[in-house]
Amino acid sequence: MTFVILGFDGPDGQAKRKIHRTAHLAGLEPLNRAGRVLLAGPFTDQAGSLIIIEADSLEEAKRIAQEDPYTVHGIFERVEVHPFKQVFPASQSYT
Repeated sequence: MTFVILGFDGPDGQAKRKIHRTAHLAGLEPLNRAGRVLLAGPFTDQAGSLIIIEADSLEEAKRIAQEDPYTVHGIFERVEVHPFKQVFPASQSYT
């Protein structure tokens, strides 16, 4: 199943990102190698980040979000996890 993780930065998120970026990327790398990170990156307006992943359940997606160093170290002051259904571009998950 596909899930969207929205991480919204706190007031000092940009300064903390520099400190914890390596750990954040390292935490996502096993998922990326497994083909489970579909899209990820920061918003260019510095509001936070978007991560789209494949996970077995909503609970797993929430665990991934909660264990992310950006959440643990307070870069993200708020995190949302939502199930997602891709429509465009057309994919095989469009049923």
